[in-house]
Amino acid sequence: MSLNPRLVKESFSHLEPVASKAAAYFYGRLFAENPHLRSMFPPAMDIQRERLFGALARMVWSVDSPEGMAGYLGQLGRDHRKYGVAPEHYGAVGRALVATVRRFAAEVWDDEVEAAWVSAYGVAAGLMLDAARADATVTPAWWTAEVVGHELRHRDIAVLTLRPSQPFPYLPGQHVTVQTPRWPRVWRTFSIANAPREDNTITLHVRSVPGGWVSTTLTRDTRVGDTVMLGRATGMMTRGEEDTRDLLCVAGGTGLAPLKAIVEDVVASGRRPDIHLLFGARTQPELYDLPDLMRLQSSFPWLRVLPVVSDDGSFRGMRGRLPEVVRRFRSWSDHDVYVCGPSGMVDETVRALQEDGVPPARIRLDAAVTTC
Repeated sequence: MSLNPRLVKESFSHLEPVASKAAAYFYGRLFAENPHLRSMFPPAMDIQRERLFGALARMVWSVDSPEGMAGYLGQLGRDHRKYGVAPEHYGAVGRALVATVRRFAAEVWDDEVEAAWVSAYGVAAGLMLDAARADATVTPAWWTAEVVGHELRHRDIAVLTLRPSQPFPYLPGQHVTVQTPRWPRVWRTFSIANAPREDNTITLHVRSVPGGWVSTTLTRDTRVGDTVMLGRATGMMTRGEEDTRDLLCVAGGTGLAPLKAIVEDVVASGRRPDIHLLFGARTQPELYDLPDLMRLQSSFPWLRVLPVVSDDGSFRGMRGRLPEVVRRFRSWSDHDVYVCGPSGMVDETVRALQEDGVPPARIRLDAAVTTC
């Protein structure tokens, strides 16, 4: 059975205007036919439905280029291991998916469209299964980690240090998913705030967000000695060994975490590029990691840390919004640039950098983490 990308895309366009209803129908159908699968999913399904449709849309719009979606689907397959996904589950998901498209694209549905979806899903499932099988030979599905440090730096921001029970591989700039005992099957993403250490510990910067089950638990209810679970580290906002340009790092709030890891890695490497780190927050108390950054700056003369506050008139340092502050300096066009923080800040900063002449290839951010 051959792929027919045109039929897949045309029929999927009927689902996009009713994405929420389609996702709800998909999970209703999946759980009705496979009640045992409900226990693999979180109690509240709102975020899960959004992620499903996002993943499905990405698959559909790249269905005519399987090699282009291999990396994304491979990562999904590896990530599914921590949920306990087994090969037989892919069949159940495929049947529920085809039933969902059949219902919401009924006016264009026929045997040819069904065959196109079965073929496309078969290719996608094969890529995910192959990646999961290969990954199972080299890494665990998840890691347990002990909380060995917990500092509440601001009423909503905590710095946690974790010690995984097994070696935990990652690159500076990557992020990790975390599950707490209080909320089984609920995984949330946080960036790792340090370069790899000999003692295998990792540090996370966590801001509690309204309604955030995991973030609130980690900031307010977690103590030293508690145990959490970690998924594998992922993310493409990493620095290549061949990179030699000076660096600009623009961090909004806890978006500092992956950029601090990258700076630490450069310092430890022995390379000596000039590094400008712009660390922005709304108020001075939210510059939660500034003392540690100042210590890092004192040990590495090529690093300049510039704290920036946007909404605190009592702050005596640089004031303004990060995208505006970026524009106040000389051109950054000869730098490698890393940006992380709230999505609006990231988007506006990227526009300012491109207007300044920084090539897009030198601006690095992680699309998988919108708030880092």
